[in-house]
Amino acid sequence: MSKQHWGFVLGGLLVALLLAGVVSNFASSHPDGLDSSLRDGCVFDAEENVIGGSCPAQAAREHELGDSPLADYGIRGIGNDFLSTGLSGVAGVLLTFAVGGGIFRLVRPRDGRRPDGEVAGTARATAAGLKG
Repeated sequence: MSKQHWGFVLGGLLVALLLAGVVSNFASSHPDGLDSSLRDGCVFDAEENVIGGSCPAQAAREHELGDSPLADYGIRGIGNDFLSTGLSGVAGVLLTFAVGGGIFRLVRPRDGRRPDGEVAGTARATAAGLKG
């Protein structure tokens, strides 16, 4: 990959890390559309526990992975919510980048050929039939 391409990839990675590590902390804490529709018809107390009414949220239970290290948009064991959410986002970006990079590395052509079948670094023959 050329230096220009590496610069683009690293620039995109830095932007993603910044968004995940800092900006993600400013996301709305209000429920999204799915959560809101599941809560319609229920009555909640001050701690957001269902105390009455009828809604699909009454059937909610703890997820099996609720105790995992990255559950609830944070890292378990870090007391500072801002830091916990930011580090969780950074870990997610790095993991996604590593998995994506590994997949691209596995599927790339090994003999120097591009996906269109042409050898990398050679010019295409022109329509006039000139060969390089």
